[in-house]
Amino acid sequence: MTPTGGRGRGAAVVLACALASVAFHLYLVVSGLLPTLVTRPIHLALALPFVFLFAPGGRVARATGAVLCAVGVALCLWIAWERERLVDQYGVTVGWFQHGAAILLILIVLEMARRSVKAVMPTVAAICLAYGLFGQHLPGVFGHPGLPLDTILGTLVVAEGGLWGQLTGVSVDLVAPFLILGALVAAGDAGTGFMSFATRVAGRYRAGSAKVEVVASALYGTISGSASANVVTTGTMTIPAMIRAGYPRPFAAAVEAVASTGGQIMPPVMGAGVFLMAELIRVPYPELMVAATLPAFLFFAAAWIGTDHYAVRLGLTGLPASALPSWGTVGRTIPFFLVPLLIVIAILGFTAFTAQLGAAVAAAAAALLLLIDAAGRVDLGRWLVRLATATEDAARQIAHIAAVIICAGLIVGVFNMTGLGVKITGAILDLAGDRLWLALILTACACLVLGMELPTTAAYVICVAVAGPALGKLGLPPLQAHMFVFWYALLCTITPPVCGTVFIAAGIAQTPWLPVAGWAMRLGLGLFVVPLGFVQHPALLELGSTPILALAATAKVGLGLWLLSYAVIRIDRGLPRRALALPVGVALVLAGGF
Repeated sequence: MTPTGGRGRGAAVVLACALASVAFHLYLVVSGLLPTLVTRPIHLALALPFVFLFAPGGRVARATGAVLCAVGVALCLWIAWERERLVDQYGVTVGWFQHGAAILLILIVLEMARRSVKAVMPTVAAICLAYGLFGQHLPGVFGHPGLPLDTILGTLVVAEGGLWGQLTGVSVDLVAPFLILGALVAAGDAGTGFMSFATRVAGRYRAGSAKVEVVASALYGTISGSASANVVTTGTMTIPAMIRAGYPRPFAAAVEAVASTGGQIMPPVMGAGVFLMAELIRVPYPELMVAATLPAFLFFAAAWIGTDHYAVRLGLTGLPASALPSWGTVGRTIPFFLVPLLIVIAILGFTAFTAQLGAAVAAAAAALLLLIDAAGRVDLGRWLVRLATATEDAARQIAHIAAVIICAGLIVGVFNMTGLGVKITGAILDLAGDRLWLALILTACACLVLGMELPTTAAYVICVAVAGPALGKLGLPPLQAHMFVFWYALLCTITPPVCGTVFIAAGIAQTPWLPVAGWAMRLGLGLFVVPLGFVQHPALLELGSTPILALAATAKVGLGLWLLSYAVIRIDRGLPRRALALPVGVALVLAGGF
């Protein structure tokens, strides 16, 4: 076997597995209702190779990964094959084989999460599992009566209370089709389209290069719910352009890190966590999309305002007219991005079809657009290469999200079985008393701490399981509570010591990450402030029902953001003015309400 031949065969295997994953998840969109104990185990089985076989690693990792993948796939297929018999067991494992299979599958899921998102999440899940097994020995309120081993294993593995629960269902049915859509859009010339549009619209203003970053990331965020993907896609173009224009490297990287973070809160796609939110609070996804629109606008407005303050401070100008693309160029390139987006919006907003069908139809359109390049040339060979790239990227993203969500299902399953969530809720209520703001501060701190080592989706799921009921008991409606938790779970993307988007952007800019993080927290002020705004001004989330009040609340909070941004960025204006702007900005965000 030649090395080249080996690599070719390896690439063919990866592509075949990716095709199987993408085809399966698209088939589910149009196939109607299939048993969950069939679709969800197959979802895991298709994700396992991309974590254990096709990820970078040494010889030992590849060898153990091959064994774990083979065993995991076999057990998933066994559960799907034996579905009818397992359902009749009512959530209890029977016999030594089922006990062993359940333990093995749980261990495989924990290792899958460790390889995908490091050790913190599987450690939290392992602690929860230990609590389920031995919590009866704990004294006081946090003890539980005890659960038989066959009940714990059965609920988590052969019923729909753990690995195959509600969270996994969202990963299969909703998240996967949108990940496929995002991969297909990214594989073509959509980047050229939204960059040309962003440059034409924002480039002429002062700090034009920075504002192009903000607009481009907002546009890309409408399709991609991944902050990291947003940084890589837009940042490789915008950060070098800003550096060439004379912007400080830390500032250039910070603008991209902040703007890219907004991809997870920008409708219509948003991040995987928002799909989970729609399922958990039983709000139709289109309604949630509308509710999230004004807060997302405020986030990007805060980033725009921050760059503008910086431009005034340093005398930064806009791009020259010769550097702006013509409207003809915009018209030729924007359809690569705009057509899939409009299809999603039209199906979500104006039909009774499901969100996943909208994603599938938009994905089909995006796949056809891969035939054409920005110059209008059709190339079949290039089309096949682009499809292969998009398919593999989609399968890898599906596997990564599956690793996070299925592991989170173990945590939620133990919470439900033992009542641990209720006990933690009681502890939060006792600590906060009747003070909602104290409970919000405790929740925000918990989100920030968990987000340091967990992906946003995982941090949101764990925090909302713990703190969501407490916030509800203190009078915060479910939508506000979940949105508050989700937004603060995003803080880890720009807040040290982890700040994933900051690290990526700093790497592209070739500059130390700590100054980037400092600028990112000032430019990303909206991430800290807007959640407090929609707690105090519920109308911010009610654009669909009370549009006038919603727009009034947006204007009020937006003015507050302008003043707060002035206070933290315009250090050239002297302390007295900034000292006045700070409390007035806080008052506009927190005082009164709509």
